[in-house]
Amino acid sequence: MSTSAAAGRTGAIKERRRQELVLAAFNLIAENGFEGLRTRDVAAAAGVNIATLHYYFPTKESLIRGVLEYAMGRFRSTLEPHGSPDDQLRNHLRAVRKLLSEEPELASVMGELALRSARDKAIAGIMAEMYEAWHATLRGLLRRAAKEGHLRPELDNDGVVAVVIATVSAMMTAAPRTDQALRQLERWLGLAESKGTKNPSN
Repeated sequence: MSTSAAAGRTGAIKERRRQELVLAAFNLIAENGFEGLRTRDVAAAAGVNIATLHYYFPTKESLIRGVLEYAMGRFRSTLEPHGSPDDQLRNHLRAVRKLLSEEPELASVMGELALRSARDKAIAGIMAEMYEAWHATLRGLLRRAAKEGHLRPELDNDGVVAVVIATVSAMMTAAPRTDQALRQLERWLGLAESKGTKNPSN
């Protein structure tokens, strides 16, 4: 095996181990809440010792960042890179609804971390970074959709993006009638109906 091939294999092994630890932490938060997250339990669930966990995640904050990156990655998977901007936005909202329905643990983890962020500045900072990236992506979609005439010009602003994110975020905290709110949001944005558009929620 060449040096480069060996290095590549080692890198793949490390990344797999890192993901195993992140998933272990994610599942523990989903099952026991943030207060039940213990690094030793994470290590045990991943089948490694605590020293190995600290090698990959020196601090609990870095582990939580890994969990949030994983969770936000699941949300990013609902953004399809093809189709018109309004189709992408419509499909994103509907795919998020489908994702949260099929993976309720995702909502549980995000809800737990959102609640914790109110008392923990480090977690609040990490979540702010993640939401800012999400905001920028949706802002770009709205801007392009308005430019192409698919959305009313007045909907091309940061306030509209904030409403979209707030509505989706409410779904993560088991707030009542969030599905109804999301459908109303689609109607408000003019995304509720589009001939020939595939609905991911079906």
